Amino acid sequence: METTTWHWIRHGPTHEKAFVGWRDVPADLSDTDRIARLRASLPDKAVLVASDLQRASATATAIDAGHHRLNDHPDLREFNFGEWDGKHSDEITQTHPELSRAYWKTPGDVIPPGGESWNMAAARVARTVEEIMQTHRGRDIIAVAHFGVILTQVQAAMGIDARAVLAHKIEPLSLTRIAFHGDGRTEVQVINHQP
Repeated sequence: METTTWHWIRHGPTHEKAFVGWRDVPADLSDTDRIARLRASLPDKAVLVASDLQRASATATAIDAGHHRLNDHPDLREFNFGEWDGKHSDEITQTHPELSRAYWKTPGDVIPPGGESWNMAAARVARTVEEIMQTHRGRDIIAVAHFGVILTQVQAAMGIDARAVLAHKIEPLSLTRIAFHGDGRTEVQVINHQP
């Protein structure tokens, strides 16, 4: 039976203190030892894909060890926080107290002004994952993306709700590995591993 294994990498740190969704900010990739350890923990001859935001794309370039790199994909972007992008959480709490509380306490269909809900983002990512798997079934796939994107995949694989999956940490330059087995089983092998 074929197994397709996704190796989800969160991009390098941005050091941003405000919300960062589709805002295109760079990653700090100066910790070359950590990047080398991460690169060494990944399989050879894998497919490599990244979000098209520079923090993910540059991280993919930094860990690339001659993998088969696909074009950067806009549907692997972080959640679209709309008007909240670039604002601090205390400012959002003041301007949208009920909406911001609902967004984190009951994630799912709550939409930030001009943005997208958890469920909208999860559906966007799921479509892209399925498309890539159709073409590269049975392969190792390294995907460099974002906190929210990775959590949507953990949520789907574990069959839990969005609020429950938010209990998991996904640190910058961490590895989360999810295997799709040919018999229909999905296995979360590791979450937030720090090589």
